[in-house]
Amino acid sequence: MAGADATRADGSPSVIASGVSITYRVYGTGRSAENDENNALSRLFQRGTKSLGVREVHAVKNVSFVAYRGQSIGIIGRNGSGKSTLLRSVAGLVPPTEGKMWLGGRASLLGVNAALMPKLSGRQNIWIGAQALGLTPHEVRERFEDIIEFADLGEFIDLPMRSYSSGMGARLRFAISTAVIPDILVVDEALATGDATFKNRAQGRIAEIREQAGTVFMVSHNAGTIKSTCDRALWLDRGELVMDGPAGEVVKAYTAKYGRKKTPPTAAAKKPAATNDPQQS
Repeated sequence: MAGADATRADGSPSVIASGVSITYRVYGTGRSAENDENNALSRLFQRGTKSLGVREVHAVKNVSFVAYRGQSIGIIGRNGSGKSTLLRSVAGLVPPTEGKMWLGGRASLLGVNAALMPKLSGRQNIWIGAQALGLTPHEVRERFEDIIEFADLGEFIDLPMRSYSSGMGARLRFAISTAVIPDILVVDEALATGDATFKNRAQGRIAEIREQAGTVFMVSHNAGTIKSTCDRALWLDRGELVMDGPAGEVVKAYTAKYGRKKTPPTAAAKKPAATNDPQQS
């Protein structure tokens, strides 16, 4: 069911994945890591570790799709399905082992683990982060108050980042990352932390990006977020693309397979109803 035609009116591609496979070599592990992509990512950059053996983790397997400008694409799947690895490849951070990933513009990764400087205040991080995205000091000054207002940190804006809660950090990351409209916005669980008000504002900002011909990729464990925020979804299972189509249809198929199982009837529910038959009295 892969390769569904979910193009926008302009038909202009922003990302083309052609037979993309990503394999990690994991060193020094004493347990199976075949489906543990997060373990593989963390070990990928370790150096000087005495090896107890080598395992290959096939995080993404022969995935192909074409994304178009103006689309919002959700990536769903169980833990270890390759979602985050594929997302980082779209962002240009993890090159494919096999196949090609073509990006038609600049990609900006937004995730709850995005690097910030904990010893600096939120205000200082805005200056550094916005300029790292390509804004000039003049442009940062023009957008500074809007970023602060969107992050909604109040007096914490002048306190060190290390004093922030996870939700506060997520709000600031989102505000900084979307201060510049990227060609491709990559969101990794950024909406998982925060209250309903912030989630609504974040979804509104994503809608603005889509209206300005950007493409949004989003990974979330919340199928409802994918369904309400995205118009298209990719379903990965064990690194393979098993379904690509309208978000509602993909989420429905995914939850039908992996949704909560019905609770079996209790013993009381199984007990036969009372009867007035004299032969049973």
